[in-house]
Amino acid sequence: MKPVLRNPFVWAFVVGCAVMTLMRPLLRREPPPPPVLRQLPRFELVESSGQPFGSDELRGHVYVVSFFFTNCPSLCPTLMKGMARLQQRYREEKLDSIRLVSITVDPERDTPERLRKAESDYGVDPTRWVLLTGPRDRIRDLAVGGFQVALGEPERTEAGLLDIAHTGKILLVDGSGGLRGYYGSDAMGLDEVFWRSRRVLEEARSG
Repeated sequence: MKPVLRNPFVWAFVVGCAVMTLMRPLLRREPPPPPVLRQLPRFELVESSGQPFGSDELRGHVYVVSFFFTNCPSLCPTLMKGMARLQQRYREEKLDSIRLVSITVDPERDTPERLRKAESDYGVDPTRWVLLTGPRDRIRDLAVGGFQVALGEPERTEAGLLDIAHTGKILLVDGSGGLRGYYGSDAMGLDEVFWRSRRVLEEARSG
């Protein structure tokens, strides 16, 4: 054991590991704020309370958006867990001005009443995260024409479940309604949208 402890290469390795661990937070490269891809149109939908809610209420806030529906049998559970993790991370970092917005693609079934129940299922903090519904044609226009993401029609799977093809991306919007990017809902995508949204917020605060 003593010859090993006297080996300078062993000590160099140990010291190197310790230094890298201590320096890791300082070495994180925060990505720059992404450019504006397009300007979103003004929109107005309905929140779980039944009150109108849309771009006017979100103006001045950086926000991240997902499309979902409460009976989704495929990607939505993972997607909404990702949104919940973002919510927690924004809370921990005290980024209170960043909002989360989830828009249903199944408005006939996802009424305001159903969204109120879904809020507790997803762990929604209503001061940070809002679930929206509204007329189907208005949601389609916003998804396809505004965010430029695909949105299919309701159809039954072989198992008899209702499914609606829609994007699994998380979208980042600045306080002026500028679409800044599309991100995955996996761990890497969530980390990227967190840092990008923070940088967009810093950009807005610095003028």
